[in-house]
Amino acid sequence: MPVRIPQQDSRAGRRTADKAGVSHRLFAHSWARVLAVFAASLAPLLAICAYAEAAPIPTRIVYTAGKIVPIPASIPHAEGDMVDQRIVPNLRWIAKRYPIYITDGYSGPLPNGEHVGCNGCHVRNSDHYNGLAVDVVPANPSSTCDARWAGITRLAEWAEPVQEEPRPPFRWVGYDGDAGHGCGNHLHLSWNHASAPMFQLAEWVEVLSVNFSGVKPVTAPKKKKPRSAPRAPSGPPGGVSQSSTGGVSARLAGD
Repeated sequence: MPVRIPQQDSRAGRRTADKAGVSHRLFAHSWARVLAVFAASLAPLLAICAYAEAAPIPTRIVYTAGKIVPIPASIPHAEGDMVDQRIVPNLRWIAKRYPIYITDGYSGPLPNGEHVGCNGCHVRNSDHYNGLAVDVVPANPSSTCDARWAGITRLAEWAEPVQEEPRPPFRWVGYDGDAGHGCGNHLHLSWNHASAPMFQLAEWVEVLSVNFSGVKPVTAPKKKKPRSAPRAPSGPPGGVSQSSTGGVSARLAGD
């Protein structure tokens, strides 16, 4: 008598599997919709942030007496770096928005005879000699133009949207296209200021009208303005020395 093998019905299993597949697809589609709505809600905020970074900021002329002071600890910098105190609020504002590390500021003698900054690294009449320029690299330094330089590049493009046309209050921006500067080397920022001999403080400085948290209204200067609007001195504001480190070091040459 032939043996009959019972037939297995797999329809129930297929139905279970099909239902699971549909469930996973619906779950995935639901998440996709949630992510799409979330991305759409962020779009206006991202657009506002991009516009805020690209938009010019009001500036003002500071006539108060300058003073060479240490860069505060809240601004990442090499030990011992100093600048004119009138640009410190601008440096705080920049450091809050960009991943900077200052490698050099004022370069010259102090009243006590001590020398600060990179000695012999900058060309004659460089703004470093007045405390109104800084050299900048990424907070996470690299001597190669890689992703770590993205924030510094954004800062350079904001400070100088068009080559050789820096936005106020910057007098000169040294980056890509400028010898001895650029991604993988360093960014140089100079502030507009009155003519001043080397190692002397300028009578006035143009600065971003900002405080630590953001833009603040332009305020009248404490000192009476001259009859004609002040103009920054002509000539090379930063310059490039013949010697260059070619990368990142504790002190950078080339401004």
